[in-house]
Amino acid sequence: MRVLVTGGCGYVGSVLVPRLLDQEINVVVIDLEWFGNFLQPHKNLTLIKKAVGEISEKDLEGVDRVIHLANVANDPSVELNPILSWEINVLHLVHLLEQCKKAKIKDFIYASSGSVYGIKSEENVTEELEPNPISVYNKTKICAERVVLSFINEFRVICVRPATVCGFSPRMRFDVAVNMFVMQSFQTQKLRVLGGDQTRPNIHIQDMVRTYEHFLNNEQIASGVYNSGFENLSIRQIAEKVIQICGGALEIFESNDPRSYRQDSSKLKKTGFEPKYFVEDAILDLWERLSSGALKDDSRWYTVKTMNNLGLSERV
Repeated sequence: MRVLVTGGCGYVGSVLVPRLLDQEINVVVIDLEWFGNFLQPHKNLTLIKKAVGEISEKDLEGVDRVIHLANVANDPSVELNPILSWEINVLHLVHLLEQCKKAKIKDFIYASSGSVYGIKSEENVTEELEPNPISVYNKTKICAERVVLSFINEFRVICVRPATVCGFSPRMRFDVAVNMFVMQSFQTQKLRVLGGDQTRPNIHIQDMVRTYEHFLNNEQIASGVYNSGFENLSIRQIAEKVIQICGGALEIFESNDPRSYRQDSSKLKKTGFEPKYFVEDAILDLWERLSSGALKDDSRWYTVKTMNNLGLSERV
């Protein structure tokens, strides 16, 4: 098996790629390396530094499966430069899909986002409910989903709608809820909570990676959209979990982000997937790494800071 992982040097990719290599899978990574490259050299790893929009037929030689992770991630990052974000999140994807069609790949696994649901009051937000994207980021993701699904007659198409990912990666992120609160507790013992009542689903990075492996290794699973999130918690509940383990105090502020939704991942579970890792596991692991000095703060662990440093903001 030869797998192309776009964005393989990113937060999730830096955990996923080594696991694929451990299974003796031949992996091609295409990544612009905005945040650096933390992948170790390996005889079965080919690393190409280029944009997804520049992928050629040659890059896809021998590739039979694609996991597309590359994108401008989360609302604040997309809002820095919406035009660039539409270009990367949608237009580059169209180019990649056309190249995959020519290369006659077998599977295309797309990392969408659970945030496409926007605001939902339903207890069980399943894939059958209509998305309600309310931010530019959400809109790029749902538009990209529809483009990917339009290729369903060319190859198997899996659109994964992940919950907010948490936990350690060699290419760390401290701008997602759980990880951010752990860092705030470590640095100041003050957890800055915006709003707090909004409910968001969460998934440990190890289970996120296991989700992609699950689809990769089970070709009988049908094309379609699949939620991947297992712990629906309010922002305040997440912060309180961090305080229980790491200490600290809440500071509550008003929020202009109304997104609130739960995820029901029964469809994914019916294919045989079960989560093994949880929010508390991520908190404990991150706290131990920070406390021991094995993990340190870095501007690269924040997408907005990195984009600004690279001159990728429209406001620069």
